[in-house]
Amino acid sequence: MSDALTLPAETRERAGKGASRALRRDGRVPAVIYGGKEEPVMIHIEEKELVKQLMTGHFMNSIVEIEIDGKTLRTLPKDVALDPVKDRPIHADFLRMVKGGKIEVQVPVVFTNEEASPGLKKGGVLNVVRHELELVCDNDRIPSEIVIDVTGKEVGDAIHISEVTLPEGSESAITDRDFTIATLVAPSALKRAEGEAGDDEAVDAGGVAATEQGPDDDAAQEQEDKSA
Repeated sequence: MSDALTLPAETRERAGKGASRALRRDGRVPAVIYGGKEEPVMIHIEEKELVKQLMTGHFMNSIVEIEIDGKTLRTLPKDVALDPVKDRPIHADFLRMVKGGKIEVQVPVVFTNEEASPGLKKGGVLNVVRHELELVCDNDRIPSEIVIDVTGKEVGDAIHISEVTLPEGSESAITDRDFTIATLVAPSALKRAEGEAGDDEAVDAGGVAATEQGPDDDAAQEQEDKSA
């Protein structure tokens, strides 16, 4: 898991559209912390700080320690709503993390040892079907990434979730199928060559068809001559 982020916050007493609009005018974003069999906590955070952390690219997959009234709550971001016109954050939801709890997260996939893949060395291309895996993890052991070794992979091979050794405390959230994470496909140049060969075959087939139709055309012409 990425290093925990820190986000200062203040509690808010009033809910509703009017109160939320007032907060946004002051550069604050209304938010809520829920889960852990405790009452939700309504808070507001500084918009600039939230945007800064969103720009890191891993905010939604990081533990966020929210500081409120001298206390620190460990949370995981669950949703950040954006204004459809201005693209500014207008609300945020955080899930409270509790000891021994489980959490469903999306963890990025990283591929290693590409130089040890015969298929890639021949010019094949790694076609990534899933850039992230949906995992159910212990909330205190969320992996920052899942590493997949492509050693020995040939063109035409596929990598399925059943081949991946997940970290202790993590399991796939999708359990009803052995889904594909990536495939090794032929290089585009080879595909083009195969496509051109296919076009030539199509032309030849067309020529044969035209030749076969020739006698019918001649017979029609003879019939017209007799009628004349």
